[in-house]
Amino acid sequence: MDRIRIIGGAPLKGTIRIGGAKNAALTLMPVCLLTDQVVTLTNIPDLADIRTMGGLLEHMGVHVHLNGADSAEGRILDLNASGLRDTTAPYDLVRKMRASVLVLGPLLARHGQARVSLPGGCAIGTRPVDLHLKALEALGAIIELKEGYIDARVEGRLKGAQVNFPKVTVGGTENALMAATLAEGRTIIENAAREPEISDLATCLRAMGAQIEGIGTGTLTVDGVDSLGGVTHAVVPDRIETGTYALAAAATRGRLTLTGTGMDLTEALVDHMRQAGVVVEEATDGLLIDATGGEVRGVDVMTEPFPGFPTDMQAQWMALMSTASGACMITESIFENRFMHVPELSRMGADINIHGGSAIVRGKARLSGAQVMATDLRASVCLVIAGLAAEGETVINRVYHLDRGYERVEDKLVTCGATIERLSG
Repeated sequence: MDRIRIIGGAPLKGTIRIGGAKNAALTLMPVCLLTDQVVTLTNIPDLADIRTMGGLLEHMGVHVHLNGADSAEGRILDLNASGLRDTTAPYDLVRKMRASVLVLGPLLARHGQARVSLPGGCAIGTRPVDLHLKALEALGAIIELKEGYIDARVEGRLKGAQVNFPKVTVGGTENALMAATLAEGRTIIENAAREPEISDLATCLRAMGAQIEGIGTGTLTVDGVDSLGGVTHAVVPDRIETGTYALAAAATRGRLTLTGTGMDLTEALVDHMRQAGVVVEEATDGLLIDATGGEVRGVDVMTEPFPGFPTDMQAQWMALMSTASGACMITESIFENRFMHVPELSRMGADINIHGGSAIVRGKARLSGAQVMATDLRASVCLVIAGLAAEGETVINRVYHLDRGYERVEDKLVTCGATIERLSG
């Protein structure tokens, strides 16, 4: 099993290009199930989760073709579902990645049936799909849970309806939105998630002929159409990759330019970084992060749905705060069990105490390298940041988590002065 070895202590300096958003790409790929024409997605990241979703679609009979596989400027993915032969998403594929459940809405809308394995729990919490199912039932789907599968069907077409989510759900909003595009009549989705990935999905669907209003707001209005066409669509830049490298620059007291991204995707994080004393400025085609000029101060955060501070940046923020002056409180309000990186940071000398859903972090001038183990995707990159900032050698085990969400991490960091390598076996 691969490991990553880091010799820390050097400030990062240079330029890193930000790729397409993993979460947006995973949401956009099932869009092909809504049409018999080709869906072309550009700026596709080369990640394990993308390959998993591609494998699931191929299992169903979708023709999947990746162009430019060796290009660092983003890849082009062609998807053609005109030869779809199977509406089942089996357990062996779904268990590898929860985003697989996003095939449910499109399959129901265009093909009238779907059998999708329940994704089960995960390392950072249960994350149930009940809100997805209630939304689809509101649109007329008949759903049964049996033998570990969601069996869903509809008589005729889905029907437009009022969908009121009791709490914000990103995946639920995405499934409901895709299903509503081919439903008969008007669907109004209230308390819709507002993440940039959902706006990206809605923009793509509208380019295919969907009638959607309210993009970027908490209320989406969809007037169903009879069919959707093909599209060529560029995946939005990855705001989580942007934030991760920004915090790596801050933790090492370095200076990085991040290209291919924008301030509008990371406003909550940028606000907190500036409060901590880090310079964040707009640059040509991106952002400039500069932490070379002074101390980094402890700043409290609470994770919230977009546009609040993202839960997917909580672990990385904790790594930075472990090196800051003073103390801060980090409160996780989205997922349970998302402090599993704390014991590993503590092995590196971080001073962190957990009280329920909050962690008190008392910063230190320097962490120490150690043997640590990644427990999930964001925890793995949190440990990379800590290792870059620490004195001595850090070896991170179980880095297969990292490959699910970050492309060419070692290559990007080496070009900016990091001493980092992957160890096989």
